[in-house]
Amino acid sequence: MLAAQPLSEHSLKTGERTGALLAVLAGLIWPLQAALLAWVMAELLKAPATAPVLIAPMGFAALAVVRALIDVSSQRILAEAADVRIMALRSEIVARESTLSQDSRFGNAGALAAMAAEKLEAVRPWLLRYKPARTKAAVLPLVIFFLALWHSWAVAVVLLAAGPLIPVFMALVGWAAKAASARQMVEVGALSDLLVDRLAALSDFRLIGAGDAVIDGFAAASDSLRDRTMAVLRVAFLSSTVLELFSAIGVAMVAVWVGFSLLGELKWGAWGGALSPIAGIYLLLLAPDYFQPLRDLAAAWHDRAAAEAVLQELQDWRTEDRPLRMGGGATDADLRGAEVYVSGLHFRNRRYPDLTVSPGDSLAIIGSSGSGKTSLLRLLAGLERPDRGAILLNDQMLDDDVAESWRAGIGWMPQAPHFLDRSLRYNIGFGARLDPAVIDAAQLHGVLAALPEGDQTRLGARGAGLSGGEARRITLARALHGAPRLLLADEPTADLDAQTADEIIDSLLAFSAAGGTLMVSTHDPKLIARLDRVIRLDAPLGDSA
Repeated sequence: MLAAQPLSEHSLKTGERTGALLAVLAGLIWPLQAALLAWVMAELLKAPATAPVLIAPMGFAALAVVRALIDVSSQRILAEAADVRIMALRSEIVARESTLSQDSRFGNAGALAAMAAEKLEAVRPWLLRYKPARTKAAVLPLVIFFLALWHSWAVAVVLLAAGPLIPVFMALVGWAAKAASARQMVEVGALSDLLVDRLAALSDFRLIGAGDAVIDGFAAASDSLRDRTMAVLRVAFLSSTVLELFSAIGVAMVAVWVGFSLLGELKWGAWGGALSPIAGIYLLLLAPDYFQPLRDLAAAWHDRAAAEAVLQELQDWRTEDRPLRMGGGATDADLRGAEVYVSGLHFRNRRYPDLTVSPGDSLAIIGSSGSGKTSLLRLLAGLERPDRGAILLNDQMLDDDVAESWRAGIGWMPQAPHFLDRSLRYNIGFGARLDPAVIDAAQLHGVLAALPEGDQTRLGARGAGLSGGEARRITLARALHGAPRLLLADEPTADLDAQTADEIIDSLLAFSAAGGTLMVSTHDPKLIARLDRVIRLDAPLGDSA
């Protein structure tokens, strides 16, 4: 609901200020209730209850209802503003990451997912509790201080002495809290990255019998996170203890002075004479609420520390200099079947050989690990920006204007299969019905027959239940679904048994035989031998066979 009605930054700040001001207004009702209650108690001390005294509790109750309604409205407005702000921050993370071509230095998918899902939730209590508590702490103690000063300079001195000590100690504790929260948030991101990496290689760990080592690694990482979390909690408990000490001392001193003054033992501290019963009771009722906003602020102090750690990390992520993924132009050119020409291409301190790929060609890109085979395919797909040089498509430069049109006409088969937590059909055709020719080309008939609900079987994010060969065939079917004229395949036969690898090779060659252009990054000698051309990246520039 909130996502469908986005609010501007001005509207968000207005909502947050309105919620905080309503919280202050609710707090200002208590001095009125306290005055009414003090008058009733003072009248009862002097004489039996009269009609006004009996009616006064009704006024007290009415003020309590008004105060509760204002407080509920404040919380509702703040909660809605917090929902919208967190949703906006999450949308910003997803939108920006979808336009960038390199991983963040703050972590991989796990750390970014933790920032968007778990860490941003630390902003909610900061908006719901800390901000209104800070506003109340800036207003209510001053109001109560001057009300106390009106009746007794002695009580005002006590409040003035005890009150400012609390923010001073909170500031001292807050420095440690912020550092502890920042370390905790780093551990949360690291643990999330570790989880994603280990899940991606879970089948390999099971094959090599490394399960115990993985478990030990998780145990060490979780113990480290637990230590960071306990450090934050220790700081939070310390701040609460300091606050309770000073507030208890302040309230006790007010109670002692009021009690002895009403007994006639103390003759000083009130303006112009002895302290009246109504004034004494009123001061006793006000004293705890003088410290209450400060107590609320201290209780929310660790919320502020956690939120500031997250917001600082978010700000550092925003200012990180990473290249944008190519695309966003308005050109709608039909580049299917275009001749591809690579000239003077440089990327990440590596120069690639010039080459021409005509429609219907099939070529293998080979080289040692780290020689840039995957990077070359990503450059050809418009997923990375070259540092220098050009990729021409029928004499049209591959740039922002044509990148999206170009990508719409190619098939992409990445080295590591990735799936959405949706049906197999959706993972291939993204909602469209599956073409039987694509099923035949990817040799998926056996896979579909083995699944409990066929192409409607729901896959996990990691393709749970699929073997490596089955996952690759589904990835191939996805690449072929849009009837591309160019297929880019990154290590399509890696980690497959011989029979499955042969089936994948036959499918790729069938695509090429039907007139498609095939470019493959591979180490597989069988696949290399069956393609028309070979581009060797670790050979001297210009050499190809």
